[in-house]
Amino acid sequence: MSNIGAAGSPARAPKVDYRTPLKRVRGLGSAKSGVEHWWRQRITAVVLVLLVPWLVGLLVSLVGTDGATARELIARPWNAIALAAFVIAGFWHAKLGMQVVIEDYIHVRWVEVALQVLVTLACALAALASLYAIGHIALTIENVLPVNPIQ
Repeated sequence: MSNIGAAGSPARAPKVDYRTPLKRVRGLGSAKSGVEHWWRQRITAVVLVLLVPWLVGLLVSLVGTDGATARELIARPWNAIALAAFVIAGFWHAKLGMQVVIEDYIHVRWVEVALQVLVTLACALAALASLYAIGHIALTIENVLPVNPIQ
């Protein structure tokens, strides 16, 4: 008979919790984030669920219109603000989702880090480009109307 799992073996010794009392109270693990990532992804999902019907309505209302009318509709303050919120929430949600996928399925550390950096940069650049486009449309609407210099 072996003595594996016997009462005096080190395997039976209680595990030592190296976290500080504050971390134990906050429920933070070794990653120091707890459920913060999970909550952020859920919050961005709720924001997107609220904004998608508005976006679908906006896009449906643009069917059959010309470019000037579309720019004018997007340039309205509430539409521009809602569209900017949609872009921010959408790219943030995408970044968080891709982060989870990369952490779960990429097991080579340098590839994981490289992909995380790439996803972060891609989402940030795409969000900035989208926000720039929305701002450009919203702030330069008067330049859209044709000007007839010869009368």
